[in-house]
Amino acid sequence: MRKSASNVSYYLFISMITIIILFSYCSSPTESKYDPPSDHTISKDGAKHKSGLNSPMENCITCHGSDLKCGTSGVSCYECHGKKW
Repeated sequence: MRKSASNVSYYLFISMITIIILFSYCSSPTESKYDPPSDHTISKDGAKHKSGLNSPMENCITCHGSDLKCGTSGVSCYECHGKKW
């Protein structure tokens, strides 16, 4: 069976819309459900941080754990920062 140009265009259009919808459901790292404590007043890349954010191994491990992967906060720094540290 031969496909007409309009059928090919239709399927291409549907495929592109599907891909756009799938990617729109992926949330960016900074869209965390984390509700930071009130002392996290510094906004950086859309996320709230506590002072000392540039030295996380000294300032963030108390709540985020010695590996910054959760700790008592239940939030991994890698959620937004990837393998930065």
